[in-house]
Amino acid sequence: MRQNFSDWRKYLKTSRSLILLALLLFAGCTTLKRCAYEGIGRDEWQKPDEVIRSLGIRPGDRIADLGSGGGYFTFRLAQAVGPTGKVYAVDVDKGLIEDLANRAQQGEYQNVETILAKYEDPLLPESDVDLIFTSNTYHHIENRASYFANARKYLRPNGRIAIIDFNEKGWFERFGGHYTPSDVITKEMKDAGYALQREFGFLTKQYFLVFAKSNP
Repeated sequence: MRQNFSDWRKYLKTSRSLILLALLLFAGCTTLKRCAYEGIGRDEWQKPDEVIRSLGIRPGDRIADLGSGGGYFTFRLAQAVGPTGKVYAVDVDKGLIEDLANRAQQGEYQNVETILAKYEDPLLPESDVDLIFTSNTYHHIENRASYFANARKYLRPNGRIAIIDFNEKGWFERFGGHYTPSDVITKEMKDAGYALQREFGFLTKQYFLVFAKSNP
């Protein structure tokens, strides 16, 4: 009986969250859209502090937050690289990029630079980035092998790409196709010229893989 009640509470909580998320997305307003990207109770399952620690970021690093959205990871990455580093917040949504730029300025994040990207190209400075980081964006990218093959030119010689994307465990992700199997990610990144460096397993809803440029 207790287990059934617990399952029912979880179902109600999930249903309310999904309804609110749908309303926010359909609203179209940049602020509401940002709230939707932030997620409901996201800190619990996203474990952002553990993600940042796992990346081994050093002061002075230059990082691209690909698909920065509402800036959930952008400002955390900016704190990790420190004042001598830089974070490029990259997105194709002009409203979100402008909103993030304003918030960075108001929060005195001088090490955050926004980039309004193309769907097929992040438009980063060439040979300037230590890490391309992307969370919950990979499944939205078309022609991913070609996209990330092109992105090689933006990475420094020892540059890495960290990809976090939803797994197939959640019914919402399966229903909407908002996930990418880890073997698919690994194959596409291999085709793009990268080798799997490490895979982390502490995120229950997502895959977390780190790739390095393969030798020619």
